[in-house]
Amino acid sequence: MKFFVSVIFALILLYFQGFGESPKKFIREGNKNYQQEKFIDAEVQYKKALEADSNSLKANFNLGNSLYKQGRFDESGNMFQNLANQNIDKDILAKAYHNLGNSLLKAKKYPESIDAYKKSLRLKPDDFDTKYNLEYARKMLVQEQQQQQNNNKNQQNKDKQDQKQNQNNQDKNKDKNKNNEKSQANNQDRKENQDKNNKNQQEPKISKEDAQRMLNAIRNDEKKVQKDVRKLLVPQGNRNLQKKW
Repeated sequence: MKFFVSVIFALILLYFQGFGESPKKFIREGNKNYQQEKFIDAEVQYKKALEADSNSLKANFNLGNSLYKQGRFDESGNMFQNLANQNIDKDILAKAYHNLGNSLLKAKKYPESIDAYKKSLRLKPDDFDTKYNLEYARKMLVQEQQQQQNNNKNQQNKDKQDQKQNQNNQDKNKDKNKNNEKSQANNQDRKENQDKNNKNQQEPKISKEDAQRMLNAIRNDEKKVQKDVRKLLVPQGNRNLQKKW
């Protein structure tokens, strides 16, 4: 029974020792990993420190740095923004804005990073690193704007070229249609001429002499017909038209 009570007491003691453990140990271990560029291990230690004390400025600040070193700029930016929103020492606040500017700069959020650097310089005007980063962010913003302008200009030129090409294609199609219509008309004319030639070839050709002979024959036939008609009309002697009983 005494053994059972001793075990329970030992467990309770270990629990309260762990619960009340200072975050400084985890921060020191995290800093050691950070210096060795073991940024993921450092992150783990800083988070353990925050589990022990969620308000630890050092743990929050160093956790943001470890996230930044891992290239997780959005997460690190959020950490430094949260620090900047707190009522903290002026020097730490200036550093928080500086690191926030770095995170935003790496994320290519140049206007936001410029704003963060300016806030840091208002708190610490003589900080050379912040001034340098501010000018660099401004330069990157100008380059981005120029690149955007060039892209817009190139897109406009491309649109004009595409429009011109479309117009050329339309003109070519019109010319092609005209040529097709002209070709169809020429084919129709050739067909009509061919039909006419075929018809002329089928019709027998009569020489001038044959035509004259045919005309003379027609005239002779007309004279004969007229003579026969006169014979029918003129009485030839007396004829007894009465019938006998």
